[in-house]
Amino acid sequence: MTDLPTFIAGLPKVELHVHHVGSASPRIVAELAARHEGNSPVPADPDALADYFAFRDFAHFIEVYLSVVDLVRDPEDVWLLTHEVARELARQQVRYAELTVTPYSHVRRGIPAPAFCEAIEDARRRAQADFGVALRWCFDIPGEAGLPAAEQTLRIALQERPDGLVSFGLGGPEIGVPRPQFKPYFDEARAAGLRSVPHAGETTGPETIWDALRELGAERIGHGISAVDDPDLLRHLAERRIPLEVCPTSNVRTRAVASLADHPLPRLVEAGVPVTINSDDPPMFGTTLDDEYAVAARLLDLDPAGVADLARAGVAASFLAGPEQDRIIAEIDAHLAAVDH
Repeated sequence: MTDLPTFIAGLPKVELHVHHVGSASPRIVAELAARHEGNSPVPADPDALADYFAFRDFAHFIEVYLSVVDLVRDPEDVWLLTHEVARELARQQVRYAELTVTPYSHVRRGIPAPAFCEAIEDARRRAQADFGVALRWCFDIPGEAGLPAAEQTLRIALQERPDGLVSFGLGGPEIGVPRPQFKPYFDEARAAGLRSVPHAGETTGPETIWDALRELGAERIGHGISAVDDPDLLRHLAERRIPLEVCPTSNVRTRAVASLADHPLPRLVEAGVPVTINSDDPPMFGTTLDDEYAVAARLLDLDPAGVADLARAGVAASFLAGPEQDRIIAEIDAHLAAVDH
């Protein structure tokens, strides 16, 4: 009988909530830090990064995250980061990932938007050929940078329109960053065919999620865990089949949740809300997507069939076309069938 960690390790998966820079492995972060040594607080020693990534709270996490963003200074850095993220995803049997990319952060640091988009697109094509991983992009607004960042993110998305771009998002701190102010930008992005996937309800209450739904037309919610505090919202999410992108370890590491034992994932599932399991910023949080599936399995008391259901839910919530979804679901079914026999 295959044990659960082995089953998870071989399980074909998708990843729907993972940040581009936040996915950089300690090896790559250290390599970038060494390239720019002397003008960055980020350690150039991979072994020192665990301490550097010990976050006091969400604000400290953002501070550290932006220091890593600052290491990505030219198109070659962008290409290396993107290709290496795909390599790590492939090791975990990820077939498809929608990476949250924040072009504004790189353009304001001097990388021209066309060069940035060319780098991620070339790395995306190479990743498909080298690793068999299909990457797609969610261009997200860094909320802490306000409306100028929203304007520039939208312009880059619509003017450059890289082939891998599928969605438009909103990240960064939630506290002090009201969602409704971004409505015009989401309206324009949606009119251009991009899907709406803002973060909401991670460090703020259910009203932020309502705002994301009503004002930004959210089709999926990044995190959304505070929905458990509003029975009407739980019913709405369940009835409309609006998935939440749940990242358990991230929520604990940023202090949004006190402990894994307190995580609301079981209550969300009990309420019938569609959930997907994701890793957010895995090396920064000392986790992997495989680890997050193992955490979810413990919290929900799942056997291999239940874990396979989680993987299928991720595929169903993705922006993949129907035939491509069917292909990955067939792989999941075959993996489970091999265990059953």
